[in-house]
Amino acid sequence: MVTKVLDIWICDARLGRPELRSYPLALAADEHATVGLALMEAGIAQGPDDPVLARKGCFGVFGKRKDWDSPIYSGDRLELYSPLLIDPKTVRRKKANQNQDAKFQAAAAKRKARRL
Repeated sequence: MVTKVLDIWICDARLGRPELRSYPLALAADEHATVGLALMEAGIAQGPDDPVLARKGCFGVFGKRKDWDSPIYSGDRLELYSPLLIDPKTVRRKKANQNQDAKFQAAAAKRKARRL
């Protein structure tokens, strides 16, 4: 018996361009709205151990990673993320090293200019 319906948004970005769609989440009297329940009701996952969700951080709400049993509210946007192509730590490290290289090159140019 359905006693409450929450209108949530599901944004699926796992296969290229993100697709945003509205989804009415029907709840029974004794059910609490969670991310896991929304994923199961929408037919995206069978349970918390589903291989579709095996990767950590593959879903969240409004850009924040959430756990399976996190609460979800009416109007929330449940997002399904694609795997990362590049490790963010590597990108930050590479950018920091580029800035260091620029500093070293500028210092070398100053030394060279003083010698002339």
